[in-house]
Amino acid sequence: MRNRFISTLVVGMFAFPVFAQQASTQQETGPDNSAMEQRMRELEDRVIALEGQIRMLKAAQAQAAPVPSATPTETAAQPSPALAPTPATVLATMQEPSLGGAGGSAAKALNPDISVIGDFIGALGGNSQQNTVSLQPIPAFQMHESEVGFQSIIDPYARGDFFISFGEQGVNLEEGYITFTALPAGLVAKVGKMRSAFGKVNTMHNHVLPWVERPLVSNNLVAGEDGIDDAGFSIQRILPAPKGIFLEATGQLFRGDSGDVFHSSQRSDVSTVAHLRGYRDITESTNLDLGVSYARGHNDQGTDFLTHLYGVDATLRWKPLRRSIYHSFVGRSEFIWSDRQQLPTTQKAFGYYASADYQFARRWFLGGRYDHSDRSHDAALTDKGGSVVLTYWPSEFSQLRGQYRFTHYANNIDANELFVQLIFSLGAHGAHPF
Repeated sequence: MRNRFISTLVVGMFAFPVFAQQASTQQETGPDNSAMEQRMRELEDRVIALEGQIRMLKAAQAQAAPVPSATPTETAAQPSPALAPTPATVLATMQEPSLGGAGGSAAKALNPDISVIGDFIGALGGNSQQNTVSLQPIPAFQMHESEVGFQSIIDPYARGDFFISFGEQGVNLEEGYITFTALPAGLVAKVGKMRSAFGKVNTMHNHVLPWVERPLVSNNLVAGEDGIDDAGFSIQRILPAPKGIFLEATGQLFRGDSGDVFHSSQRSDVSTVAHLRGYRDITESTNLDLGVSYARGHNDQGTDFLTHLYGVDATLRWKPLRRSIYHSFVGRSEFIWSDRQQLPTTQKAFGYYASADYQFARRWFLGGRYDHSDRSHDAALTDKGGSVVLTYWPSEFSQLRGQYRFTHYANNIDANELFVQLIFSLGAHGAHPF
C-alpha cells in the first residue's frame, strides 16, 4: 500500500502542472489537437520514467529488509536498515553536478589540455664525423623524444603552455611560459622559458619539422636541436602597415645561456633577440612570409667576448582552396651570418638552407633540401649536403617519414645516411604558430 501511495503521489505531482497548463492554454487560445497530443506523449514518457525509478526503490527496499527466518534475537541484533531515499532524492542525485553554478562543463576549465607526442627514429649508413656534439651520428634506433604538453587558458587575460621532453637519457623543460594577451597598447607578453623568435627553424619543435633532422646551418651556427632556448621574457606587437600586409615586431631578453652560441658568466651577461615579420596574401591560394632577425649575447670565451647573429628567412606557401585541394607547395629558405669574437681573431661565418615540399596526393609529400654552412668556431671550414624526403600521413595524428641525406664535411668526410621516422600524438595538442 505504501509503495502504491508513493507511486500515485509522485505521478500526481508531475501530472497536475501539466493538466493545469493544458487547461489554461485551452482557455486562452482554444483547443489545439496537435499540441495536446505532444503534451500527452511527454506526460506518458515522464510517467514511464517514474515507474522505472519506483521499481528501483522497491528492489532497494527488498534488499535492505531483514531475512524472515531470523529469530527475534538475531533481528534485534541487526542494525535497522537505512531509510529508503525518496523519489525526489533519487531525481536530485541523477542531475548533473553543479560547480559554482556553471554546470558539469566547468570541470574542464580546471584541467589543462594534455598531449603526448612520440618521435621514433631509425638510421642506416655511416657517419664518422664527430667534431662537435651536434653532428654526432644518429644511433641505429632511438626513441628520439617524447614531448608532453600541458596547455590551458588561465583566465580571460592569460594562457599557459608547458612542453616537457623526455629523452632516453634525461628530461628537459623545452618550453614553459605564460602569455598575457590583454595588455595595453596591443602588446602581447610571454614570461618563462621559450624558444626565441630568431628565424624559422629555431622556433619549431622537432615534430613540426618537415625533415627528420635540422639543417647544417642550425647545427653549426644556432646551437643545433635546442637552438636559442632560454629563460626570459618576450614582447610582441602588431605594427600598422599598408593594406593587406601583416607586420609583427618581437623583442626578447634572455638569461644568456643557449648551447654553444651564448654563455653567461655573470648575471649581467644577458642575451637579446629581435625579430620583424611580414606576411601578405599574394593570391587566394598563395602567401609570402618574410622575416629579419638579430641576436646578441656573450659566448664561452668570457664576458668580454660577444656573438652577433643576423638572419633572413622566407617562406612561400601555395594551397588551392577550390581545385586540387590535395595538392600544396611550401618553399623555405633561411640565411644566417655569425660574428663570433674569440682569440686569436673574430670568426665571421655564413650558412643557409633552401628546401621545397610538394603534396602530390591526399596523404603523400615529397621534398628536398640543400645545406651550406661554415662553422662558427672556424669559418674556414664549410659543410655541404643535400636531402630527399618522402612523408606519408596515415592521419592527422601520425606520420611516417623517410629521408636520404648526403653530407660532405669540411675535413673531407662524406656521409650517406637513410633515416626512417615515426611521429604519433595522443591527446589535444594546440596548434603551433603559422
